[in-house]
Amino acid sequence: MNQQLRQLPIEMQIEKLTIDLVNINSINGTAGEGEIIDFVYDQMQTFPYYQKNPSLLWTTRVKNDPIGRKNLFAFVQSPKKQKKTIIYHSHLDTVDIEDYGNLKEYAFSAKQLEAFFKTYEGNADVQNDALSGDWMFGRGAVDMKSGAAVHIANTLYFSNHLEELEGNLLLILNGGEESEHDGIIDALDELNRLKIEEKLDFLMAINTDFTTPLYGNDPHRYIYTGVAGKLLPSFHIYGREVHVGDTLSGIDPNYIAAKITERIHNNFELTEQIEGETILPPTCLYQRDTKETYTVQTASTSHIYFNYFLYKETPNQVIDKLKAIAQQASLEAEKYLQKQYERYVEFSKVPKHHLAWNIEVVTYHEFISYLNERGVNTDFIIKEALEKNVGKESRQQSFAIVNALQKADPEHRPRVILFFAPPFLPHNYLKDNKEQDRILKQTITEVVAEVANETGEQFKVKRFFPYLADGSFLSIHATEKELYELLDNFPEWEALYPVPFEKIKALNIPSVTMGVYGKDGHKWTERVYKPYSFGILPGLIRKTTRELFKVHRH
Repeated sequence: MNQQLRQLPIEMQIEKLTIDLVNINSINGTAGEGEIIDFVYDQMQTFPYYQKNPSLLWTTRVKNDPIGRKNLFAFVQSPKKQKKTIIYHSHLDTVDIEDYGNLKEYAFSAKQLEAFFKTYEGNADVQNDALSGDWMFGRGAVDMKSGAAVHIANTLYFSNHLEELEGNLLLILNGGEESEHDGIIDALDELNRLKIEEKLDFLMAINTDFTTPLYGNDPHRYIYTGVAGKLLPSFHIYGREVHVGDTLSGIDPNYIAAKITERIHNNFELTEQIEGETILPPTCLYQRDTKETYTVQTASTSHIYFNYFLYKETPNQVIDKLKAIAQQASLEAEKYLQKQYERYVEFSKVPKHHLAWNIEVVTYHEFISYLNERGVNTDFIIKEALEKNVGKESRQQSFAIVNALQKADPEHRPRVILFFAPPFLPHNYLKDNKEQDRILKQTITEVVAEVANETGEQFKVKRFFPYLADGSFLSIHATEKELYELLDNFPEWEALYPVPFEKIKALNIPSVTMGVYGKDGHKWTERVYKPYSFGILPGLIRKTTRELFKVHRH
């Protein structure tokens, strides 16, 4: 492998590596996530540097992982015996291939897909890209096997040019990113071990996750000096079920859920107003009632949850906003139901009964306190709910806990319970009021300006990577108080999603995204732009690496 690569210019090395990686099925949640790490390990073993230093290339198994995920680590030691270290990191798992439809058999073949799209008339932009020869297609081509290929090729380069390194490099490749970030979370143990045992000083991590145009004909290449966080605010809605023949006396949780979703889904008023950044609104990811079969009884319970990006706000600020929205939605629903009942009574000439449609809105923490005050053994109920739902995905376990607690309510009151479910991703970014962060940002900005002058590329340096990324788990900005505000409303987080806050704080590694460039990530037309991603980006990363070490000589 090494002989083949060394005979090629670096852009061709990256192209070959990307094709080889795309050829491997490493869909998230499958055994391929471990197999692709084994493939890279076998290839990198042939590098002369690792033949001489085999102990500097190793893999670790992700603990308690049912499908055998692994992390790969490759260390390149500076001949100057420095402790300063820069991390290169990428993930190698991908999303599923169902979107390829009849082309699923070609989803991992860049050549076959390119040939298909050259004759594809369903999308002129896609066809023109295929005809140009400048784009590579295939699942994972842009998200983000090409990014991993860039890091592998640059690791090979520096391992053959040790004289250029005034500090160390550490390559980390992992899986699990497209679900709950199991790989990078597990890698924190190894990073902390290296920090303590080898006394490494991690300056920064460079992630090559994909970047993309932000609008039509966008000419820019984007560099991101931070990453957005993520919450999954969830609503358990308990109504009052009735026969459909008596529907006006009930409280349909689906109706309440629809009202809440209407106010939250893609509501730009809920986004943080940060000038110059690509800030995305919350999105509904799940909404359904808990009925399992058809009956003529209305549903008793409905569940919804939202993807909610976090930039600077605290979890408590989000809770306050969403609780107020749920209260507004519930109040409007109450008024609507009462009005419909009164119209029914007037039209049908039936006796009017006193009916109430009051719907209480509480947070999980408030509901637990309410039950404990009434002598309910919430610890036992939670433990039993977890035991009954072993093996289910973590969000369903969260709802099972809240549902069991709701059933224990002695008053059986219609209620909306707001809580957080897995996953949670911390947000972080380079801060202007921290000297170390200012140095990093200034160095990156200067390097980017130089590369722009050399290549004619138009760059923009932004703060927040607009998608979810593993860099969230290398640094955390939330205070201890803010974390407790989150955890108070996160059912059994230690069992369902044990984010190692203390390990992240101990490392506190800034993560910057210098990503490959492409289009249509997570779509069957996914493709990476080769001239920039394979030709310009690797040099930008190498130059950044050298300059960062220079400004941290002492």
